[in-house]
Amino acid sequence: MARTKATAAHTLPMPYRLFFLVVEPISALVGAYYAHFRQADYLALTHAPTAPPGDTIPAGTSIVLSQLANLYLLFALNEALVLRATSDLFVWKAVLFVLLLADLGHLYSISSLGPRVYWDVASWNAIDWGNVPFVYLGASMRLAFLLGVGIGGGRPVKTATAAKKSA
Repeated sequence: MARTKATAAHTLPMPYRLFFLVVEPISALVGAYYAHFRQADYLALTHAPTAPPGDTIPAGTSIVLSQLANLYLLFALNEALVLRATSDLFVWKAVLFVLLLADLGHLYSISSLGPRVYWDVASWNAIDWGNVPFVYLGASMRLAFLLGVGIGGGRPVKTATAAKKSA
């Protein structure tokens, strides 16, 4: 994708900024908190029949959950800090494309729970609401952004780098 002055920096529409810079990073931090500090709850919400009884979490499972928490933290920081640091569409599209691929992987990761997990709203718990419709929402927002929905009318803005070059 070639970068041009016309597409380098834009004022991004408020729905995208609100979702990607605030809502989703907060959601990812909540996931990180549960995956690291509330592991028994996280496992019970993910799949109660196979969750270990009580608060006894096998060491390997605890390590994997802490690694997952670290990835949720990375996700939150990429959106909250990297995207907040620039209005360059090239950077936003690169980050959001990678996160769209992660959304697809996230949706696939729960497929072993059976097809009902994707549509049986009445059986969803808090983690299912995060794993299914919220991930679909995020993927839809990313896809809309990547397709340029609402972006075309964005006004170019002068970044600190552009201001230095013109001085």
